[in-house]
Amino acid sequence: MTTFKNQFPYTSQRMPAMASNMVAASQPLAVQAGLQALRQGGNAIDAALATAITLTVVEPTMNGIGSDAFCILWDGRQLHGLNASGRSPAAVSYDDYNHLKEMPMRGWDTVTVPGAVSAWVELSTKFGKLPFEKLFESAIHYARSGFMVSPITARLWAFAPEEFAAFENFSAFLPGGKAPKTGELFKLPDQAISLAKIAESKGEAFYRGDLAEKIVAASNKGGGKMSMEDLANHRCDWVDLISQSYHGYELHEIPPNGQGLAALLMLGILEHTQFSDYAMDSADAIHCQIEAMKLAFADTFRYVSDPAYLDMDVAQLLEPEYLRERAKLIDMKIAGDPVFGVPAKSGTVYLTTADESGMMVSFIQSNFHGFGSGIVIPETGISLQNRGMGFSLEVGHPNQLAGGKRPFHTIIPAFLTANGEPVMSFGVMGGHMQAQGHAQMVIRVCDYGMNPQAASDAPRWQVTEDKQILLESGLDPAVRTELINRGHDVLDFDHEQIFMMGGAQLIQKTAVGYIGGTDCRKDGQAAGF
Repeated sequence: MTTFKNQFPYTSQRMPAMASNMVAASQPLAVQAGLQALRQGGNAIDAALATAITLTVVEPTMNGIGSDAFCILWDGRQLHGLNASGRSPAAVSYDDYNHLKEMPMRGWDTVTVPGAVSAWVELSTKFGKLPFEKLFESAIHYARSGFMVSPITARLWAFAPEEFAAFENFSAFLPGGKAPKTGELFKLPDQAISLAKIAESKGEAFYRGDLAEKIVAASNKGGGKMSMEDLANHRCDWVDLISQSYHGYELHEIPPNGQGLAALLMLGILEHTQFSDYAMDSADAIHCQIEAMKLAFADTFRYVSDPAYLDMDVAQLLEPEYLRERAKLIDMKIAGDPVFGVPAKSGTVYLTTADESGMMVSFIQSNFHGFGSGIVIPETGISLQNRGMGFSLEVGHPNQLAGGKRPFHTIIPAFLTANGEPVMSFGVMGGHMQAQGHAQMVIRVCDYGMNPQAASDAPRWQVTEDKQILLESGLDPAVRTELINRGHDVLDFDHEQIFMMGGAQLIQKTAVGYIGGTDCRKDGQAAGF
């Protein structure tokens, strides 16, 4: 039997997909699930949900049934925003954590109520056409019968044995104590059973039924504070989007507790600079973007929290005069040193769909760091996210840990319009790369006229911890040298860490259909008919 070699020594190039109906996601089997929903008479919401539910099975390194989710959708006439992030258990107290310098990364202390299932139910109920149960068919099939693990997923899965060795129930994802390799068949029949229960009960089993009881029992055994009331009281919320104009376009984001504000701030700051005069991918262009991003993060990490705890009106941060004053802080000759948060590695899936009626969906769900908290609920195949890590332990900070509160969230869908009409549904998964990626996609498409696939393929930069900069290959080496000369701490980027630069999925509307792009940094696919 031939062994699959997870090596790709030759450069390849993807072409953008073009069709009247489109799905773009980070795993081809999930894309096909979305297309199947469309062919069965479903719309873009049905396609998005079938894709998202299937991703919990075929890309478990990035998301799961225990994820959170957000969505922006164009219903053919207007935009809608959904915040389906969960809250911390009501019994959580800051006093239990005040001896720590920062929130832990793993374990029950990081688990908030998972919101993804509520997003599936709410979106299907309000906008879907297919029966809710049909959206689960592909996911249940792959969980029960197995799927061949794709290359990038296998690469990320390989970290799991060492990372999660201490979590007894995590063995469900490590058959024989090992991570599955590329091309290996992986099954998780317990997950198939859980998905079937969620489908049949329209989510009730997860928040009020036997799955909820198993989650709470595991929490009690593991020292967590999740209660039946926490799960039963969860709700997702329809929200008004926040927006920023940029060179004749409008970028729309979910408001806090998400970090979409950072992308809006960066683009708003660039509007008050000479950025348009700089050549594409020149040292000036990248320096200006990086400096604007640093300023945007400084505000984002200070002000973003659960909307019920905000101490600043977001609209004030997007006022033109405020953005103009922030732009004045950019020195084109030297790297600035504003205070900003520490971007971290993450685990997230983003997908986008569109149908011939004009509906377009931008959807994201995530476990946060890889498999999330490391908690797997026995006999269910449900892995739980570690979104509680997003809380601050700084006393008085609007994002300070408290019970019944939503934490700062990195996952953000995006949507681009012009003159009130849809232009592009898109997102870039990957922790704090997401806001930076949103801005970079907008610049590639709006300023440089790139198609979605080219915008995704283009080399990226990232502001990371300790004021360091990651630069992907493909940029002129002279640019790297010049950025170093301006005081930037530019890291030598390891291609094996390519997943750190995020994964974009994009669908752009044209006069006659859609153009889809999918990231070469993921296993993904853009396809349609």
